Amino acid sequence: MATYVILSTLSPKSMQHPGELRELAGTLVREIRSECPGVHWNGTYAVMGQFHVVDIVEADSPAEVEKVAAIIRRVSRATTEIMPAMPWKEFLASSSADQAGSRTGWRWEWGLSGGF
Repeated sequence: MATYVILSTLSPKSMQHPGELRELAGTLVREIRSECPGVHWNGTYAVMGQFHVVDIVEADSPAEVEKVAAIIRRVSRATTEIMPAMPWKEFLASSSADQAGSRTGWRWEWGLSGGF
């Protein structure tokens, strides 16, 4: 399974009062579990800045993650961005191996085909 980061910005129209946020989260969990059983959730974080929510998930394909993002957009009227992610130690190991064999530096290949 590959790791992905989903960055979401919630629309002000997605809730009228703070209590609705808990309801919204519950609806998202139910729909995502039902429609995307192959996606494993590693964590959800509220953040300050350009984005409001960061989800870290694992999935077998980018298509599964895009389906999750579509549910997030539909249910919470959010905008989303998806990024493939690699643990730092794996990144450093692949970077070192690539640089040792080539003067052009590392290449990060994900095998994504025209999805995002």
